Amino acid sequence: MVTIDRPFQTLSSRVVWSCPWYQVRQDDIAMPGGRNGVYHVIEKPDAVWIVPVTTDGQIVMVRQYRYTIDEWCWEVPAGSLKPGQTAEEAAHEELLEEAGGSARNLDYIGRFYLANGICNEAGHIFLATGVALGATHHEAAEVMEVHQFPIGQALEMARAGSITDGPSALALLLCADRLTALE
Repeated sequence: MVTIDRPFQTLSSRVVWSCPWYQVRQDDIAMPGGRNGVYHVIEKPDAVWIVPVTTDGQIVMVRQYRYTIDEWCWEVPAGSLKPGQTAEEAAHEELLEEAGGSARNLDYIGRFYLANGICNEAGHIFLATGVALGATHHEAAEVMEVHQFPIGQALEMARAGSITDGPSALALLLCADRLTALE
């Protein structure tokens, strides 16, 4: 089987809609086989998901209300990178903002795409250990509560589907071996 490195060719590109958090780009493309078409891409900054472990071995999660689905969701602290910010800087900032946490150690676990069929956003997962909690600094549109769980219970929540935020469940599961070693 022969794989073509770049089977689609972009003929033209323009932003057709934008807001402060993301924009929609419309591309005119040439597809394999010579047909032309249109593809819409949501352009969004990369983001971070942080699995925080306190100094006494508890996983910190937030219970956050999500307007888009009208539900409360269990999540690990997360957020988008600001222009010029590294993923590590964003992880420290989001941990402090959402959970009031500061980490003694921050380890990079890996990268994934959130919705690679429609969006270019990459997610970066960090494991934060030695986390001390203090005051939170939530944004105006963030309605959330900070909670702590034993490591085993947090991992079981991810495995059982109680954590319906996919990136948060993935972050916990990708950290599972390291978390189990901390128990």
